[in-house]
Amino acid sequence: MLLLILFGFVAGAATAVSPCVLPVLPIALSAGATGGRRRPLGIVAGLTVSFTFAIVALVYVIDALGLPGGLVRDIAIGVLLAFGVVLVVPPLAARFEAAASRITSRVGTRRTDADGFWSGTLLGASLGILYAPCASAVLAGVIVVTASQDFSAGRLAVALAYALGSASVLYLLMLGGRRLIRPLARRAGALQVATGAVLIVVGLAMLGDYDLRFQREVVADLPSFLVNPAEGIENAGPARSALASISGVSPHGLGTRATEGSEEEEEITRTPPSRLAAEKTKLPDYGKAPEFTDTERWFNTPGGKPLTLRQLRGKVVLVDFWTYSCVNCIRTLPYLNAWYQRYHRDGFVIVGVHTPEFPFEREAGNVEAAIEREGIHYPVVQDNEAGTWRAYGNLYWPSEYFLDADGNVRFADAGEGEYEEKEAVIRRLLAEAGAKPGRARADAHGIAPSAGTTTPETYLGPYRAERNANVDPKPSRGLFEFTAPEQLDENEWALGGRWRIASESVTADAGASLKLDFNARRVYLVLGSPSGPRKMSVFLDGKPIAPADAGEDVHGGAVTVTAQRLYNLVDLPGVEHHVLELRPQAGIMGYAFTFG
Repeated sequence: MLLLILFGFVAGAATAVSPCVLPVLPIALSAGATGGRRRPLGIVAGLTVSFTFAIVALVYVIDALGLPGGLVRDIAIGVLLAFGVVLVVPPLAARFEAAASRITSRVGTRRTDADGFWSGTLLGASLGILYAPCASAVLAGVIVVTASQDFSAGRLAVALAYALGSASVLYLLMLGGRRLIRPLARRAGALQVATGAVLIVVGLAMLGDYDLRFQREVVADLPSFLVNPAEGIENAGPARSALASISGVSPHGLGTRATEGSEEEEEITRTPPSRLAAEKTKLPDYGKAPEFTDTERWFNTPGGKPLTLRQLRGKVVLVDFWTYSCVNCIRTLPYLNAWYQRYHRDGFVIVGVHTPEFPFEREAGNVEAAIEREGIHYPVVQDNEAGTWRAYGNLYWPSEYFLDADGNVRFADAGEGEYEEKEAVIRRLLAEAGAKPGRARADAHGIAPSAGTTTPETYLGPYRAERNANVDPKPSRGLFEFTAPEQLDENEWALGGRWRIASESVTADAGASLKLDFNARRVYLVLGSPSGPRKMSVFLDGKPIAPADAGEDVHGGAVTVTAQRLYNLVDLPGVEHHVLELRPQAGIMGYAFTFG
């Protein structure tokens, strides 16, 4: 618990310098620069208390009343607009200040009021609700995930530590702001009106979700530690372990592709019970499952209307976190489809939560095409902002949460495999709900990962790139001419020719090539060609081969890259060691290799 509190404090401090806090800064800086010397301290105290209340109390109230998960954000937008209007209209600002003075005069002594502490506390308390939408995955994992569980001092301590971390950084910024803004004291009225105008513009932008669109379309290509410094802190191994110990549902944050038999998966994933045990022994109860929150478009529902777990009470529900370019997810889909077909009439429902890894996976058209391509008939929802992902404290693609007819999580697992045991969990929960599924099992057939594969998942963008053999230059953001080394060590890869490098992708330019040393049976690569169909030649140990993808995309020794998706480039009889070379036409984008 102490470790989790420490991470909460550090993550809160990091959040205070993220873009999410921009709406709060104008108020905090201008307010901290006026009044008594203790006013900034009062603002910090009020913000800490109200922010903690907003995160803990409001989340529990919202869950208990079944209100929308985005209500805290809506309240924050309303408060932001109200602040802006008050500051823009001087008579309203004067009345607000007078009312604040009357309140603070009743709370503190004249001396304290002269220092501005209590007036600052009141203002800080108002700012706390504005700051609430900035709460990041540490709080989501500890507070939101368990909102349906009993309140504990531990969850309050983490939220308070997070608030104190953010408030400490804001306090330092306000002290600096006093020195910067003091020379402008003569123009305080104009500064106040300008600040109010900025707040109104920001509030209207948030009302239209333009801040989220900016983050998706403009900021998405930046390294995530610049967009949200707290993310790297929260995804550290010790933080994950601490979250796992307190969440009570599953120790799964964003994101790693879970592969069968990986050491990391084995550390944190519950081993499924045997089929016999699952069907005859009562499964444990991990508490109420979080609702679907902050979601976008729904597929395969009547009229595209959203579902809620409350609507699904009485049914056994499997919540599956996936993304359509993840090979591990793709290999689980035949089993999910078979389970849905076999048990849906008995009261079994699957809800696929599509949480994207790459920017193109946010596009509804791409997701819809993947659903049709994979033959998915159960409901799927876009989780572009990872709201539901964080509500479940999830860490992996794919991850599956099995809910009973009362909406309680009874079993959770990450990765592929153990399909018979998972089907046994479904049958057990259906039997508990009073259904009689019969003796017949689902008829499912999928591709299993090949034993002996040693090449790990390989990202091409420099933000997550490993085992890259390019020396001069090393891949970084921009357009570069690369020279691939003559020899590659085991599992290394290298670029040749001209490539345009972004944080999570590489885009081929003139004379582009890519070499990869691998040990696997199958080689997959996430590719895309936003400017139209482009061809990419494929060579194995210097000889051209026909890519494994069949159908219209393949022409001789080249694959035609069209849609942004996962392409199967190599399919060998068994696990073998080779050097793969790709020669893409200009405009083809590459993201990540996976193997099987």
